[in-house]
Amino acid sequence: MSTGAVDLVQLRKQFGEVTAVDGIDVSIEAGEFFSLLGPSGCGKTTTLRLIAGFERPDEGKILLDDVDMAATPPHRRKVNTVFQSYALFPHLDVFDNVAFGLRRARVKKAAVRTRVLNVLEAVRLGGYEKRKPGQLSGGQQQRVALARALVLEPKVLLLDEPLGALDAKLRKALQLELKGIQEGFGITFVYVTHDQEEALTMSDRIAVMSGGHVEQIASPEQMYEEPETVFVADFLGVSNLMKVSAEGAEGGACRTRLGDFALRAGCGEISRQGETHVVIRPERVVIEPYESSGENRVPGMIERVVYHGASDQLVVRLATGDLVQALFVRDGTSRDWVQGTAVQVHLPAEALRVLPPGPAGGDVPTPQDVALDTPAVEVPAS
Repeated sequence: MSTGAVDLVQLRKQFGEVTAVDGIDVSIEAGEFFSLLGPSGCGKTTTLRLIAGFERPDEGKILLDDVDMAATPPHRRKVNTVFQSYALFPHLDVFDNVAFGLRRARVKKAAVRTRVLNVLEAVRLGGYEKRKPGQLSGGQQQRVALARALVLEPKVLLLDEPLGALDAKLRKALQLELKGIQEGFGITFVYVTHDQEEALTMSDRIAVMSGGHVEQIASPEQMYEEPETVFVADFLGVSNLMKVSAEGAEGGACRTRLGDFALRAGCGEISRQGETHVVIRPERVVIEPYESSGENRVPGMIERVVYHGASDQLVVRLATGDLVQALFVRDGTSRDWVQGTAVQVHLPAEALRVLPPGPAGGDVPTPQDVALDTPAVEVPAS
């Protein structure tokens, strides 16, 4: 029987006048790699600290395998934590760093040696037992910290942005490695990050948080393809968010108007009426010659072409004044895209998603703010 299921029930935590976690409900399955994703101040780290026992909730339950741990001190929970700062003992070698917790728990010497060597092999540090932390790379230190946590055989391992201190290339390599380690041990991982790519790469499911609330819980693919709120659509990856007037469903799609142009949106809340938003991902936008015609086409002019190595990013100013981004994989196809070119922007109905209205008075970010950034998620154009 697998163990390590975590259930947060109406969990709430305040710090003075600030509500860091506002009555959230989250169920994490045993053996799952579950990520808490969101911007700084959204409540994700506080949630992790509540699970660990470093903070006490003001209200709600923290269930570990159906047992409420909300009042249980940290050292009595079968939970361990890996932080961004690995906090390795510089005067101890790798073996002794990993063995530290076992020795404090008075595990027999022979068992300590067996468990430490086994976990070091699992994290690909076999043969490094006698090295000091100062003789290791950042990625190796991160794996020592991970081994030190895993050797105690927790039911749940909590990870608070453990790759944040590493350079971008090493971070990418360790994302896949960390997921492989989690699958090998079969332990529940709860991972906190603000990095969308990390969450998409490693997670079985993701909870996107904002202002102490959970906006959406879904698999990476569903979260990216089917965002349920304006916040999720904007935060996860690169999005084209546009304010439209929705006129209800007709023929399996929602009739909307973007300025003077009629658009059919085939997914999301297609029965919605009134002022709202639609979203389409850049890789689903089609750029056509200006003389093209057909439904869901809006004329525009290319304002910027950005080279990203494996892809090209276009920023197009629509006739409505909206800015739209398009992303194309560089597959050898010749494309005559230059600044100032008049084009038709095709927004396919099956890729255009109707969202509920955003927060009252909230402005939707536009591509000016992100046009020169490498997209967080690059998906080949279909």
